[in-house]
Amino acid sequence: MITLPMPNTQQITWMRDIRRHLHRHPELAFAELATARFIVEQLGELGIPCREQVGQTGIVARLGSKEMGALCVALRADMDGLPITEQTGLPFASETPGVMHACGHDGHVAMLLGAAALLKAKEAELPGRVALIFQPAEEGDGGAQGMIAEGALDGVGAIFAGHIDRNYELGEIVVQPGLISAFTDEFTIEIRSPGGHAAKPHETADSILAAGQLITSIQSIVAREVHPCFPAVITVGAIHGGDAANVIASHVILEGTIRTTSQETRSVCIASLQRMAKAMEQLHRVETSFSLVEGYPPVINNPVAARIATEVAAAIVGQDKVKDQPLPSLGGEDFSFFLQKVPGCLVRLGAKHTELHDAPAHSPRFDFNERVLPTGALFLAQIAVSALERMEELRSPAPGRA
Repeated sequence: MITLPMPNTQQITWMRDIRRHLHRHPELAFAELATARFIVEQLGELGIPCREQVGQTGIVARLGSKEMGALCVALRADMDGLPITEQTGLPFASETPGVMHACGHDGHVAMLLGAAALLKAKEAELPGRVALIFQPAEEGDGGAQGMIAEGALDGVGAIFAGHIDRNYELGEIVVQPGLISAFTDEFTIEIRSPGGHAAKPHETADSILAAGQLITSIQSIVAREVHPCFPAVITVGAIHGGDAANVIASHVILEGTIRTTSQETRSVCIASLQRMAKAMEQLHRVETSFSLVEGYPPVINNPVAARIATEVAAAIVGQDKVKDQPLPSLGGEDFSFFLQKVPGCLVRLGAKHTELHDAPAHSPRFDFNERVLPTGALFLAQIAVSALERMEELRSPAPGRA
């Protein structure tokens, strides 16, 4: 078995500099042009060839065996930032107005490049090939699907990824088989009425009143219609309606998200939202319409891949620092689309910040402990090697499946 070393001081500094460069220059989904060019430059310096513009702005690089039909394991990092104005005050804060890396994707890219450097040093000894997937548009635009459609997984037998997580201590690695994230559907409800003078409500119907009652009613779905053993969240995140204090609004739009961890719960929430929206028509003499945008499916880690990941993590950080995730996150991750095609596992890499305790992911003050970078790089590199060496196990049917 090939055992890879922890990145040395020079490599750690290199990864940190990569992370900080990307943090200064974040780009939104499918606009990661400069990010992609920068990654290609780093791969070129390592002597690793790559294919560009995969799924618009994605990159796929491969190293290892040149034999036809060689076993192949993929590692994935997401590249995109978020439409958030940074408030960290960091010396390397975003220089792009209204955009920042607030979910650690800059760190993910740095770690995957670090893993690439470790694997390149052992390239002649690798028992197969490793595909490095730098993916655009994870933050809600489903960039994984475009990359899959354009061949990113061609020949790949398994895939792994790591996500920086400030909820866990530095040095902890979280591995959990099975479902670890949620369905991420979004809905829009439109409420329409004739509108009218605010002093004469009896002459019309009030869309804002209907919207207010609907928002309140929606909160009862999870509390009273969903099985309490299955986590679910319905959030109305945006409301648009009304133009003046003395006008009864004729049009209100509610936008929100549904997060569920089972198909049955998902169906209940969607049906209940539709029913409640329709009920507002009779209750408030308005017209309503409901539309749904299907989001990401849940991430479901393959049990064999998770077992291999657990063993690799224990070898790197110690068994006592390998943690379970007993409850699924209600966040979404389009790594799920890769896992629908090949077995694999997404782990969480502890990176609790030493000072910013009130700045979670997607916060304008988000930052993470950069000391996670060498741990993440080594984990990704070592899991690729271990998965290649144990591909027969990964190819076996999961328990309970034909």
